[in-house]
Amino acid sequence: MSTHKTTLHLATSNNHQHSEQQAKDGATVASFQIRYHQYLNRLGQAVIKLPTFAQDPAVLIQLYRSMLLTRTFDKKAVALQRTGQLGTYASSLGQEAIGVAIGSAMRKEDLLLPSYREYGAMFERGVSMTEILLYWGGDERGMDYQIPREDFPICVPVASQSAHAVGVATAFKYHQQPRVAVCILGDGGTSKGDFYEALNLAGAWQLPVLFVVNNNQWAISVPREKQSGAETLAQKAIAGGIHGEQVDGNDVIALKHRIELALDAIRTGGKAVLIEALTYRMCDHTTADSAIRYRPEAEVDPHRAEDPIRRQLNSFCSSHRP
Repeated sequence: MSTHKTTLHLATSNNHQHSEQQAKDGATVASFQIRYHQYLNRLGQAVIKLPTFAQDPAVLIQLYRSMLLTRTFDKKAVALQRTGQLGTYASSLGQEAIGVAIGSAMRKEDLLLPSYREYGAMFERGVSMTEILLYWGGDERGMDYQIPREDFPICVPVASQSAHAVGVATAFKYHQQPRVAVCILGDGGTSKGDFYEALNLAGAWQLPVLFVVNNNQWAISVPREKQSGAETLAQKAIAGGIHGEQVDGNDVIALKHRIELALDAIRTGGKAVLIEALTYRMCDHTTADSAIRYRPEAEVDPHRAEDPIRRQLNSFCSSHRP
């Protein structure tokens, strides 16, 4: 697929409804495809023609700075927790591209319903570091954002924000507002009943909602292969009758572009979309966890080369040499 198309290529390639009289025994009555999108490989080299915004140095620098800012904040927050100045904290190490891409692709009037690692998206939306630190320090006033007043607070109960998202999207549709509810959850959240119910309602009512699954391969101590028997998490969208696709979660350019296309398609067509962002959790689940108990360091090491910040820096340097 060309990266310059402004419409979303639907995953349901051959979806035909047949009555019992029309279908022959054993006939294929529906078929589906889940597409994977990557624009930059792990070395930062373009593997396809990049979208227009990727030609603008100012945009690329801003994406890089936002990811670096998120990681710097993350390290500081972990240090504060380790020295007793902050409560339990969920790190986003290695997953910065997902949040930054979401936040940069959303419009101001859209509404974010985050999980607990989406600092990059929250910063892009105008949430301050002080507000996030207040929250993790035990002060709920940190979720009373001063800028994105309608964005939802950090959601710790797994996947419950999915149900909130379809409620918000229903309000948008009822009031005929060209807005999108953007819901972020982890791979473990896709096994929850809240998520499946939300998908079903989003498809049945054709709601303006985007689900982004941060598939970092671990639901606390449960690895992805034990979390679900599905070949992809994106294919869960099919059961709800909505579009689903996979994107390299460490490729901020691919993420931003695919999310922008999804948001535009939702805004104009009103049909929900699910994007599975493939990444890896380089850190403990939270500062209350010790991943070394269930995950050998040898498994983590190969993923260090997939670092989204280094990938973006390599891409920029190679394409903007004097």
